[in-house]
Amino acid sequence: MHVCIIFAHPSEDSFSRSVLTAFTKGLKEAGHSFEVSDLYRMGFKSEMDSNEYHREIGLNPEAPVPKDVEEEQKKIDRSDALAFIFPVWWSDCPAKCKGWFDRVFTYGYAYFYDEDEERHTRINIKKAVVICSAGHTEEHLEETGIAESMRRIILGDRLLGVGVKEARMEILGGMMPKDKTFQQENLKKAYDIGRNF
Repeated sequence: MHVCIIFAHPSEDSFSRSVLTAFTKGLKEAGHSFEVSDLYRMGFKSEMDSNEYHREIGLNPEAPVPKDVEEEQKKIDRSDALAFIFPVWWSDCPAKCKGWFDRVFTYGYAYFYDEDEERHTRINIKKAVVICSAGHTEEHLEETGIAESMRRIILGDRLLGVGVKEARMEILGGMMPKDKTFQQENLKKAYDIGRNF
C-alpha cells in the first residue's frame, strides 16, 4: 500500500516529528511505501486567495487549480491511503493543515454535483488515519467532548465526507511540555499504527 502523509508542525525537534519517524518506521517494516507532505518545510501556502475563492464559488469542475494544489492532488491520486500527523491546537489541527484541506479539496476534485444535484468525488482512498498529539490526556478530551468534536469534523466532514472509505483518529495524549510520562507509550502506539496499517 502507498500512503500519502500530511505532516504539520513548525518545529524540527517536536514530538510530532518523532511520531512521524515512529509511524513511518512501522510502515516500512510492514512493507508499505509512503511520501510525506511536510507542510511547514514545503512552505505550503495555507490561505486561499481571491482567485482560488472565485474558482470555488464558480462551480466549474474543469477550472485550473494552482500548481502546488495540483501537486498535492497528484500525491493523493497515486496513494491508497492517507495519514495526517499534527498536534492538537485549540481543539483542531494547525492552521497550515486546515489550509491544506481548504485549498487541496477543491470543487471538481473532492466534491462536485451532477445535473441531478447528486454529489460525487474523484478521491479514491481506501482508508485514512489521523494521529494527533495533545497536551491533555485522551480521557480529558473525551470527557470534555473535544475528541468527539474533532472526530466529527476531521473524520466525518473532511475525510469520510469526500469519499475516503474508512477513517479513524488516534489521540496521543498527555504530552504536556517537559512531561515525558507518556512519550514512549505514545511513540510505540504510533509505530504500531504504521506497522499494522
